[in-house]
Formats: sequence, C-alpha cells, structure tokens
Amino acid sequence: MTDLPIHKILPDLLNVLRSRNSAVLIAPPGAGKTTAVAPALLDEEWCTGNIILLSPRRVAARAAAERIAQMLGEKVGERVGYLTRLDTKRSAQTRILVMTEAIFLAQLLEDQELSGVSVVLFDEAHERHLDSDLSLALALESQQILREDLRLLVMSATIDGTRFASLLGEDAPVLESEGKAWPLTIKWLGSRPELRIEDAMTSAILQAWREEEGDILAFLPGVREIERTRERLEAKLPHVPILPLHGQVEPAAQRVAIRHDSEGRRRIVLATSIAETSITLEGVSVVVDSGLSRGAEFDLAAGLTHLVTTRASQASTAQRAGRAARTGPGVAYRLWEEGAHAGRPPFASPEILTQDLAPLSLSLAQWGVVDPASLQWIDAPPANALSAARQRLQALDALDEHGAITDWGRKVASLPMEPWQSAMLLFGARYGAARDAARLALLLQERGLGGREEDLAQRLSRWNSDRSGKAEASRKLADGWARRAQKLVSQAVDTPPPLGIILAHALPENIARRRDASGENWLSSGGRGYFCDPASPLASSEWMVIGDAQGQARGSRITAGLPLSVAEVEQWLGDLMERRSTLRWANDRVEARLERRLGAITLASGPDPEPDSAAVEALLLEKAISRLDSLLPNELLARARFVRIEALAVEKLVAEAEEWLAPALLGRRDLKLPKGVLVDSLMARLDWDSRQKLDREAPRDFATPAGSHHRIDYAGDGAPSVEVRVQALFGLDSHPMIGRTPLLLNLTSPAGRPIQATRDLPGFWRGSWRDVCKDMKGRYPRHRWPEEPWTERPSLKTKKAFDRS
Repeated sequence: MTDLPIHKILPDLLNVLRSRNSAVLIAPPGAGKTTAVAPALLDEEWCTGNIILLSPRRVAARAAAERIAQMLGEKVGERVGYLTRLDTKRSAQTRILVMTEAIFLAQLLEDQELSGVSVVLFDEAHERHLDSDLSLALALESQQILREDLRLLVMSATIDGTRFASLLGEDAPVLESEGKAWPLTIKWLGSRPELRIEDAMTSAILQAWREEEGDILAFLPGVREIERTRERLEAKLPHVPILPLHGQVEPAAQRVAIRHDSEGRRRIVLATSIAETSITLEGVSVVVDSGLSRGAEFDLAAGLTHLVTTRASQASTAQRAGRAARTGPGVAYRLWEEGAHAGRPPFASPEILTQDLAPLSLSLAQWGVVDPASLQWIDAPPANALSAARQRLQALDALDEHGAITDWGRKVASLPMEPWQSAMLLFGARYGAARDAARLALLLQERGLGGREEDLAQRLSRWNSDRSGKAEASRKLADGWARRAQKLVSQAVDTPPPLGIILAHALPENIARRRDASGENWLSSGGRGYFCDPASPLASSEWMVIGDAQGQARGSRITAGLPLSVAEVEQWLGDLMERRSTLRWANDRVEARLERRLGAITLASGPDPEPDSAAVEALLLEKAISRLDSLLPNELLARARFVRIEALAVEKLVAEAEEWLAPALLGRRDLKLPKGVLVDSLMARLDWDSRQKLDREAPRDFATPAGSHHRIDYAGDGAPSVEVRVQALFGLDSHPMIGRTPLLLNLTSPAGRPIQATRDLPGFWRGSWRDVCKDMKGRYPRHRWPEEPWTERPSLKTKKAFDRS
C-alpha cells in the first residue's frame, strides 16, 4: 500500500476512536484521508458493523470506492462498495460503503439507530451541503439518545476544526495531518471582461498547453461553458483528448476523465466544481481556473431554485489549485488579478442559508422534531426560510397546523426527491400515470437528461428513445420510483392526465398564461412575471406550467416547462379556479368587477351589480384617508388648530376616521361629497364648550367699522390675517385682536391692490400713512384720503357719495 501522509497520524486517530465516539480530522489535499481512514478501521475491535464514508458527489463516491478497493487488492463490490442514485455496487460481504449524503440521510431517517453501522465518516465537511449538515445534526442526536457506541468522524481539508469539535462534544479531539508538500506555482493572468468566459478560458488553456507539461484540468462554472470551450479547443487541438467532467457525464466517461489516457497521450479535462475535492485526477499537473462557480440558490419570493454564477471562494480556488500538485510539482493559472484575490469570500455560503428548506423541514418532521433549535447545528436554519418552507408543506398536506408530519406527509417523505416532486408522483400514481410522473421528476432533477430544450415533453420523448447506459439507468431508477409510488396510493381512474397537468398539480403557482402574441411575456397564477424565448416551442402555447426558471423573482427566464391547452385547463384545473368579486380604484371611483380567476390570472371579467357593501366602504374609506388633506375643510381645521382643539387634530382625525368619516361615505362610490357634509361631520365631534371656544377665540369673520365682513385666514403666512380695504378701517384707533394675537391686516386700495400689512394700526396711521396718501390720491382721486383717518367716519363710498350721505 502506498505510504501516505495520513498514515503518520492513523495510530493516534485509532487510539482516539477506541476511547471516544467523535473526532475531527483535518488533512490537506493529497494526504489520503478519503482512501486510507476507512480501511484502517476494518480490524478495530469496536468496529463490528459497516463503515459509511459520505461523499458530496456521485463521481467522487465511485472514485473513492474504486481507489480503496484497489488499495486492498479487491474488486469494487466486495469489502468495498458504493451507493449512488444511478449506480450501485455492493454485496453481502461489503463493510466499507461509500455513499452520497442524500442517500445516507434517507437511510438515517428510515433507521434512526443506524443498525449495523459502526462509524460514519463525514468527508469534505467544509463544503457544508444541506444534506451533510442535516445528517450530522440527526446523527448526533441518534448518538446521544440511541447509539452511544456510534462513532462520528468529521473530515476535511479546509475546515474550522474548533467549531466542529465544539458541535461534536467537549472532549472531541481535533487531529491534523500533514500533506504532501509539492511545489505549486500560481500564475495570475488577470480578468478579460471583454471576452466570453469560454473564449477567455480557451486562450488560457492554449497558453498553458504551450508553456507547461502534463495533463491540464480546467475549471468552468457549468456544462454549457464546458461544451463551448470544448468546441473551441477541438478546433485548435484536433488530436488531443478533451474530456468533460461533470454530473451529467456517464460513469464510464467520468472514469476515463479521472485516469491516465490509455494511449499515453497528454489530455485536457474540462470540469465543474465536481473536481475540486475528493478525487485525484491522474497525470494532472496544470490547473486553469476561471474563478467562477455556479450553484443553486432558492428565491424565497419566487418560490423557485435558480442557478447563480458567482466568484469562487478563496477556499474553493485553493482546492482547485491544489489539484495540480497532488502527485508532483504543479502550476495553476488564474483568470483574475492577484490584487483582487483578497476580495473573494473566504468560504462559500453554507447551503442551509441559501437553499429551499422544505426538504429539511419535512425530514425534521419525519424525525419527530418540531423545533429545529432542539438539535445541534453548525449553522441553524434561518427562521424565515423555515416558516416559508412549512407553509409550502402545509399546502401539500404534508404537515399539519402544528408542524407535525401527516400520514400523507409520510408518503411524500418516503420518496427520494423534493416534497413537491413526491406530491406530483403520488398524484400521477393515483391517476394511472406513475411512470410519466416519475420520469418527469427525474428530468427536473437531472439537468441535461434528454437534451436542453425548454419543452419538457420533447426532452422526455428524447430520453425515452435514448439507448445509452446513463439513459437506461435513469429510466430504471424512475420506474422504481413509480412502482414505490403506486404501492402508496389507490388508483382512482384509468384515464391518465396530460403531462402538464401532472406538473401543474405539484406547482399550482407556476401555471402561467401568455401575455402577448409573441409568447415572450407570461403571468403565473402566483402573480409573477416570466420571460420565454419567442423561438421556443412553448411560446406558441396559450398556457403552460413552469418547471424551472432562472433569474430573479421579477422577470425570470423560463428554462423548462410543459404546454397546456385551454381545454386541459378547463377540464383538469377547475378546482383551482374561483369566482371573485374584486374592487379597484379607477377614474376616481370604486369599480366592482366579478371575475373568474386562476390565482392571479383573470379568465373572465364583468361588472358586479351587487358588490360587498362593506368592502366598498372600506376601500372608499382607505382612499379618503389617503387624500384627507385635499378633502378636509382646511379653514375649519386651521381655526381648531389655532385654539388647540384636539378633537380636530389631523392625526386624531386619521386615527378615528372610521368613526366620523365612514358614515359620510355610506352608499357612495366616489369622494365627491356634497358641500358642507364633512364640515357637519367634523362639527359633530365637538361638544358645546368646544364649539363656543371655537367661535369665541377663532371667529370666522372680521367685521370692519364700515360694516363689511371679511374671512379670517388661520392657515396662511402670518395667520391669523385678513385682507381689508383701508377705508373700511377709518375711525379705528386700536388694533383688532384675535384673543391675545394681533390680527394681521393686509390693507388694500379701492381696486383691491396691496398697500401694506400691519399688526399696529395706530402706528400705521401716524407713520407711513402720509406716504400712502400721496401715492393713493393720484391713483384714486375719487376716494377719501384724510390726513387723520382715525378721526374719520368709516365708509367704502367715494367722496361724492360719502358727502351726499
């Protein structure tokens, strides 16, 4: 057996696990933890059962099992086996079982004691997958309550050992292994934003091909970028093996990408983040890193999971670069600037903070946990995401109102897929379409299966006729799901529903209707807008159900869906439709419409002759309150404000609008209230003392000595104020007061033009009046302009008319 750095600390690790049931192992890439630790446990006295080694990805699980078996001189399926969704090799003699995290979680939920299991190795725990975090929390509870003898070992190359040790228990030791210190050179190529990523990567790979020796491993964010880069490289290097490595590649082709070329040729492997950890690619001494990563994030507002391309974290890029120096000196080319590297996030966000928590919530309910806080988490699931997940599960009848799992929820949870997909499969089984529903569920899980068209029906047809090994294995898996689902429900009818109806039953909020003739814009029953490529076959349909969309909640692009005919919508979705009386504010009035709707989609609409009067009044009151400033008699409120009558304070009027304003709106559809109605409503709020105070301390009018009456302004600048012709004040030698406040007199000429404003009439008479007279006599010679107006009799008449009187 090859001597690996991990072998130096294996004795210490074995001693720890003999006396403790938990530990943390930190070992850098190439140390051998994935392949060496599990075999070392086989002969331990306490290890009488199986050894489960968890792997974050299917390709890594197969590669690890094959490598361990090779080290033991055996074939896979003997003492060492693996268990993945599409590929399994195990036997009665299997002791070491490498499995993906999702499969282990399902096994743990089915058997909380993990009967026959001696130890679980959580490999690459730093990747913080949702299934891994949940599995660890549940395994810890099982260990503490049911299985004190169960060993748990958390392993990783880049991990916060202290945090995990604290989670595992106070006495959980942290062991660290050295790695093979092969030299690694980093070459910073810098970013080229003017180029598409496949063009920039092609240029960088060709540069590395010329400058270096050995096989090249290039990291790209996704399958499409890999295929486009592959096309470009094949045109430049026609005789070089250029191999893709991602989750959609068949197992046999994945093995070819991992191993040396059978003909000894130098090769280029184009990979997603699947190649970051757990597997060693033979012969690779050069890494070209795009610096990009693509992962799934759940949009809480849209209720959909979409792919997001981001900058890879520092930890991730370190793992990638380390692939070049696993077996000897290596070189890593990076398509970004060295100075920008520190700005990358140190670690990728844990999936528990970014993913849909409906599967986690259902698993917790299945386990028997109502309060997630009762478990031990490295990062607790966010409360808002948990709440939204529970609401979706309750809508599927998988959880009751208290958050406990229902009998139907147990059936949903028994199928190895997301809850809504399980509900879809069970619906299909009930209507005799279990196989179609199961295959549709797998299509939605396995991106690229059956092609990449948006129309899932076309993809399903292509997949059904595909005779490749992966297609055959996928169909076998889906058909197994169908048989399981059929056993869980009773078939109700023999007439199967269309494929789109099966999907619509699971995703009712994703039923969508075309908004325009081109089929580019769509509105879902959940009220969100989507875009569809007008060239897509889906664009010609009147209706569709959206299976997947990428982008933000507003304006997501439809990437997978199924068409629905109008007849299918009417026949199968009638239980989702409702007749609803709706009110809207249009043309400054309440309009009542009677609508037939499917969620946010209006199917038919017409006037409602008998709307709910209470709802009409509520909407009218809401609009009135929003426009209160323009509706209220400001003159009255200004007077009340001047004398501090609280009952007419605007804040109080808004708060108590239902008491005083609503009665005035009864039977109305608009806010065109008759004159005086609001004044009467407001005055009705005042008791006798307040009314007397208002009239006494804030009179509406000012009566001049000449007998004219003028409205007092309590709201404008300088209030209280009044505009009055100066002749009306002759004979007045004291300034008029409103309570203790001098009334601002805005004096005007006989033509109503401003002369002067004053709060001191006697001073005005004896001061600037002389200058006013000189000016006014020339302009208005027919009117009186006496030198001592305070001694004159007030009158608005001309001199001749005044003399005659």
